[in-house]
Amino acid sequence: MASTVSAQAAVIRHVEVRGAERTGPDAVRSNITIRPGESFSNTDIDDSVKKLYATGFFSNVRISVSGSTLVVTVSENELVNQVVFNGNRKIKDEKLAAVVQTQPLGPYSDSLIKSDIERIREAYSAIGRSDVEITTQTVQVAPGRVNLAFVINEGDRTKIQSINFVGNHAYSDGRLAAVLTTKESSILSFITRKDVYNSDKLRSDEEALSKFYYDHGYADFRVVSTDAQLDETSNQYTITITVDEGEKYRFGNIAVESTVPGVDGSSLQGLVKAGQGDTYSATKVQKSMEAIADRVSSAGYPFARVVPRGDRDFSNNTIGVTYLVDQGERAYVERIEVRGNTRTRDYVIRREFDIAEGDAFNQTAITKAKRRLEALGYFTKVNISTRPGSASDRVVIVVDVEDQPTGSFGIGAGYSVGDGPVIEASVEEKNFLGRGQFIRVAVGGGLDDNRSYNLNFTEPYFLGYRLAAGFDLFKNTTSSYDNYDYAEQGVTLRVTAPITDDLATTFKYTYKEIDYDSDGSDYLDLSAPYQDLVDASPLSQSIISNTITYNTVDDRLNPHDGIYGTVTNEFAGLGGDSEYYKIYGKFRYFHTLSDEMDLVGSVAVGGGYVAPTGDHLNVFDQFQIGGKEIRGFESQGIGPRLDGDALGGTTYFTASAEANMPMPFVPQDFNMRLAAFADAGTLYGNKVDNSAGALGTDMEMRASVGAGVIWLSPFGPLRFDYAVPVMKEDYDKTQNFRFSMAGQF
Repeated sequence: MASTVSAQAAVIRHVEVRGAERTGPDAVRSNITIRPGESFSNTDIDDSVKKLYATGFFSNVRISVSGSTLVVTVSENELVNQVVFNGNRKIKDEKLAAVVQTQPLGPYSDSLIKSDIERIREAYSAIGRSDVEITTQTVQVAPGRVNLAFVINEGDRTKIQSINFVGNHAYSDGRLAAVLTTKESSILSFITRKDVYNSDKLRSDEEALSKFYYDHGYADFRVVSTDAQLDETSNQYTITITVDEGEKYRFGNIAVESTVPGVDGSSLQGLVKAGQGDTYSATKVQKSMEAIADRVSSAGYPFARVVPRGDRDFSNNTIGVTYLVDQGERAYVERIEVRGNTRTRDYVIRREFDIAEGDAFNQTAITKAKRRLEALGYFTKVNISTRPGSASDRVVIVVDVEDQPTGSFGIGAGYSVGDGPVIEASVEEKNFLGRGQFIRVAVGGGLDDNRSYNLNFTEPYFLGYRLAAGFDLFKNTTSSYDNYDYAEQGVTLRVTAPITDDLATTFKYTYKEIDYDSDGSDYLDLSAPYQDLVDASPLSQSIISNTITYNTVDDRLNPHDGIYGTVTNEFAGLGGDSEYYKIYGKFRYFHTLSDEMDLVGSVAVGGGYVAPTGDHLNVFDQFQIGGKEIRGFESQGIGPRLDGDALGGTTYFTASAEANMPMPFVPQDFNMRLAAFADAGTLYGNKVDNSAGALGTDMEMRASVGAGVIWLSPFGPLRFDYAVPVMKEDYDKTQNFRFSMAGQF
């Protein structure tokens, strides 16, 4: 309780403090607004009382006036000697200590402790334990000092029994559930933790659901309501999402108009990402706006803005879009404020903006920066807002982020066709020391002394530019080949520069040492080229290369639409034992065949050619292909051979067609898809010395058909394929079953 006395423009000469034994009179005087020799009123007394309470050190404050003396009487809160947590197993002490605001040597405040209990409750709700019970205990350890214990009964983990949709007709419940990050509980939920109910995450799911519909033609879609009911007897949530889909639209007439002198709207028409008759897509409208804005800005009009104007035709369900380019208001970025980042450094966030303080304000650049920040994977949420600056033509950009863990430790096991059972342990950090750097250390091994060691490091903004520079150190040994052991070790230096948002170029230099050795059999059992390699071992390669990458794929792990293509030019001969020029590449196109079934089709083509720049090629200079490119064959299972050994070839071509869809009757949280595919290709040609009589140097086609299971597991994408060759040569080596831990590309 607090009391004050009436004072109207009074003046005091002294301030007397009573009861501040631990805090000290000076600390009290510094927290009141009344000063000797200055007039004050009741408002000043009230403000002083509030300010003293706000320190948290006092349970009672009384201010009175006695003659020319202001008397401040306080009752001190006890001090907290130590804060401990009891009963917590799912959240460690250090994480809870970071959540609560009550700290050792701080005041014991009932209001602060109540808010701390709510913070702990929120932390447990975030891991699915909404029924956690939290109480406190205090122990007097000295006069005015107590130990505080938060006693936690963690309770059972809440689960999500079902996610239901109401009002959906175009898409099934299962198809819409695949869009959400919140999933129904399953046997994998203890790993994925996607069955944790969280109101913020559910709001993000509503946005994801809206984006899905907006990108598939449903421009009038809205989420009517989202209801989460907890059954306290089973501790499970039932979530019901009611939607209004509206009608499906296609693009009508599309035009670009400009009111900016010197900018011709018709010349910008080719930048539009969709054509008349295409299914309406909000993302394509946004990308069209960005492309037009970039072109106009680069032409010397930094303040120009692009605004889409939609024209609905309800009679034929089309939306005509006119992109209006006007001069816009002259506004400059006064400053960029970054808030909420506890680990990631400010400059890591700021560098994702194409604009800086003093530049012309550009909303398109803000949208791009938000997308880049979200793609980093450093944050659980990214919000960018603006507010007026110090003048009418100044804008303050406010970036609110929330850091999330970016390090991981993994142990993976699998089966490699060539090496048998394999296991790998790795430590990875995507945001090293909050600097945005990537580092990974991995050690793997299998049977027969097969070993691999890798260290990878990438600096995404080398020398302050958007250049991803890094290095790779590697050492690999294998005894899986028929007649010899193979070992390689080396280093790769690389730098990647973006050309456009979809196009990038990578330059590499690789130095590699290669050792061949007999596996203990008579050297006479080796074909001549391999005997030459064993005799000359160790050998070295010095390689420079350039790769152009084009990537418009919508999702790296589960692509539905887009193109991924690479072309590499490679030259060896700056020292070392290899002298050649190579060119090779691969293009893959993804397209959703059925939205309702989530059926995705893809086609891929690849090829390569190598030519010696000296008098011959070594075996390891030529291309080796097999089950990775044409399933149904062993690694190095096709192409020229001599005495059973794979020589590789100078030329190859491959093609593949595949369709995949969610596996029926399997919960969505499993992320398992069923695939059917057909592969074809050839490897031929030979420029290796001492290889007379080799088989398969002429072009002969191979082909296979098969089915597979794709599992987007918590450990990364896994594939299990079974293929049957339908075209092959007698000397080819087949392998029906193949397991791989690689991605789609």
